[in-house]
Amino acid sequence: MAHEQSSKAAQEAPAPVQVQKFLGGLDYPVGKQKIIDEARQQCADEAVLAALAQIADRDYDSPVAVLREIGKTH
Repeated sequence: MAHEQSSKAAQEAPAPVQVQKFLGGLDYPVGKQKIIDEARQQCADEAVLAALAQIADRDYDSPVAVLREIGKTH
C-alpha cells in the first residue's frame, strides 16, 4: 500500500504556480536542459525537478509552453 501511495505522489504534477516561480529568470525560447538548470539554481524542490525532467527535449517559447508540456506528461 505504501508503494502505491508513493507511486501516485510521483505521478502528480506540481502546481503551475510552483513551477512558474522557478522559470521567471529565463529568456525564451529556451531548451529543456537550461530550464532544469535554472530551476535547480533557483532551489526548486524535487517535485518540480522531477516534472521538468519528464518534459520533451526541445525549445520552449514561454513558461506557459513548459506548463502545458508538464500537463501532458502527468
